[in-house]
Amino acid sequence: MTIFQQHTSLKPYNTFGIAVKARYFAEIVTPADLQELLASELINTQPLLILGGGSNVLFTHDFEGLAVKVSIPGISVVDEGDEVIVTAGAGVVWNDFVGYCVQHGYAGVENLTLIPGTVGASPIQNIGAYGVELKDVFESCIGMEISTGVARSFNHADCKFGYRDSIFKNELKGQYLITEVRFRLSRVAKINTQYGAIQQELANRGISKPTIADVSAVVAHIRVSKLPDPTTIGNAGSFFKNPVIAASEFKKVYENFPEVVHYQVPPDKVKLAAGWLIEQCGFKGKVVGQTGTWKNQALVLVNHGQATGQEVYSFSENIINTVEAKFGVRLEREVNIL
Repeated sequence: MTIFQQHTSLKPYNTFGIAVKARYFAEIVTPADLQELLASELINTQPLLILGGGSNVLFTHDFEGLAVKVSIPGISVVDEGDEVIVTAGAGVVWNDFVGYCVQHGYAGVENLTLIPGTVGASPIQNIGAYGVELKDVFESCIGMEISTGVARSFNHADCKFGYRDSIFKNELKGQYLITEVRFRLSRVAKINTQYGAIQQELANRGISKPTIADVSAVVAHIRVSKLPDPTTIGNAGSFFKNPVIAASEFKKVYENFPEVVHYQVPPDKVKLAAGWLIEQCGFKGKVVGQTGTWKNQALVLVNHGQATGQEVYSFSENIINTVEAKFGVRLEREVNIL
């Protein structure tokens, strides 16, 4: 049975809820699906788009090519003493994976609770939140080279991780389909509560010695309080990266705006809070047509109902230009624009 469909709506497959269509569409669940995909002429003759949870993409028009939804399931564990190697299929929902690890006492991903998307997308984006990044727990992943159908294992060094960045967004962009990811986690928790919001919420709950389940619950609470649920209002989470600038550049910003929210990035860079910059420009909760920023977090752009991708993109461009004019810092989109 063929896996391919034609003129398929992608609205269910992007968390912004943008109503666009793909000329061709396929969903990969089994090894047989993957083989059929790689044997198809479409894979070499059409523009290709790999979709996980669709939580990091903004469609500005119909996709005139082949969109592939990766839904490969499964989680397995190999014990290595105090450490475990947990392998998850690329289609596993990221937060389901985090929940599995927390439930079984595997520490390392609890700070990444409620990040939208799938496991397969996690190393591509080097997802991160509350002081932890994917690279901190990444062991390896398996990628299928689309042009040859040959599987390759990528170790930590191979992936060239950076801030919300990896080799899969640069030299190997569009060349590999990730089928599974392996994580090195620990049975001995090293609790990370460096972010003040986590510390404050733990204190509010009277928790002085938190477990990974406590951290996960607190992070979930913080995220829900700040971020809209994409099942009720379309969004892709944080739309912009937090800008990382040279210390010399930060000095100029600080002289004019000493209250600027910032974090030191050794040895000589400074990370600014994009949400703060955007809020200072008057965008928090702003509504323009069918789009705008979320009322509780200026870093999140939303679809208030029937927004087009072009409408959201134009609004984001306005934010970028306004922030640059005020602070001399140019924001970079975290969401992929298509």
